[in-house]
Amino acid sequence: MATSAAPLPESTSPITTDRSFLGHPRGLAYLAFTEAWERFSYYGMTALVVLYMAQQLFQPGHVEHVAGLSAYRGALETILGPLSPQALASQTFGFYSGLVYFTPILGGWVADRLLGAKRTVVIGALLMSAGHFAMVFDQSFLLALLLLILGSGCLKGNISAQIGHLYPADDESRRTRAFTIFSMSINIGAVLGPLVCGGLAQAYGWHVGFGTAGMLMLLATITYLAGQRYLPDQRPRRPDREAAAPLTGAEWRTVLLLVVVMGITVFQTITYFQFFNIGLVWIDRHADLATPLGHLPAPWFTSVDAFFSVIAAAPLVWLWAREARRGQESSDLTKIGIGAVLAAFAAGTMATAAMLAGAGTVSALIPFAAFALVGVAFLYYWPPYLALMSRAAPSSVNATMMGCAYLSLFIGNIIMGWVGTLYETMTPGTFWLLNAGISIIGALLVLLFGRALTSRLAASPKPL
Repeated sequence: MATSAAPLPESTSPITTDRSFLGHPRGLAYLAFTEAWERFSYYGMTALVVLYMAQQLFQPGHVEHVAGLSAYRGALETILGPLSPQALASQTFGFYSGLVYFTPILGGWVADRLLGAKRTVVIGALLMSAGHFAMVFDQSFLLALLLLILGSGCLKGNISAQIGHLYPADDESRRTRAFTIFSMSINIGAVLGPLVCGGLAQAYGWHVGFGTAGMLMLLATITYLAGQRYLPDQRPRRPDREAAAPLTGAEWRTVLLLVVVMGITVFQTITYFQFFNIGLVWIDRHADLATPLGHLPAPWFTSVDAFFSVIAAAPLVWLWAREARRGQESSDLTKIGIGAVLAAFAAGTMATAAMLAGAGTVSALIPFAAFALVGVAFLYYWPPYLALMSRAAPSSVNATMMGCAYLSLFIGNIIMGWVGTLYETMTPGTFWLLNAGISIIGALLVLLFGRALTSRLAASPKPL
């Protein structure tokens, strides 16, 4: 990262005295509801896309119509060898979901240097809306993924950075709880998205589900625009008026420590996101989805993860607040380690289900339990990670570092997609045991290095 790309932002004063929304600034409400609608659309689409690619789009009669797919597939097969429709779907999902989490780095830079956070978020929301609508047509599938990737890059990191700027630098506990509330709103959207879009796709076809996601993304854009006056903005530095201050040695050390934290979180990222890739494929083939009311859509299982993230959020916020009052709250890195252990247990549950199923089917309650467990793992993993990045990142690169926080998801998802291509070469039980072991590696790294990292980050200069 070049220091010349790390400006000191001009910013409005953070809103620190307003406590009108659950004891937090009103701006948190608008950011949370924007993200709820955005996640409603995103997870509604994501719950469909792997099965859509594997079962329809990449099958003869459809695959020939997708613009640019032959060149894309040829490039992949040059590196990975011949890919079945299932393997191509897995790797494509890995690239898409990974790049969605890479482009926030660029979006953070655009906000820091060119447009400011507010305008960058609006552009991102409009690009994502266009991407969802482009998904309605087979021909524009790859274009749709590109628009969603670019739009998400403009939106994701900058909304997270705006939450951090609502609080003073030393208000660690309230900021962490704010990110937990924010994550709860995300998961409310993530619960409803797969249910609505998955149900409509099963009843009326894939493209109706994708079109619904586009309408929801437009609603997210309207919500964000309605709350503009309550939101802090990191305005870009004018390079012709003032020079960018380089990072100090201490700030560079902080950045490097945060990069180490990112690396540790990659392992459970691989396991977590595999549930939304091969997890749905396995459920569709091996879970008993018949009910007295009809066939249960496999995409609905992604709502289980989000639902349990929602219902577990309030108890965890209460627990962490109680521990904070007593001076006993676990560090953010400890929480991340607990999340890695829970994700490993969730993958172990899927391994058990796969071994029980063999070539047959198992009760849908077993994968239901696995998705519930990974939902709680998410709460221990992601909100503390974002809070740590927001608190510790130097102020001159805060938005950029919040974008960089998604690098762990970028790397993890790329690897996750490749791991998913191994599914057809292994037994399902072995495949899920592999994913459990990957997450355990992350937990062991926290156990070995978490205390030292926490201590050194605590001693780092605090952003202004």
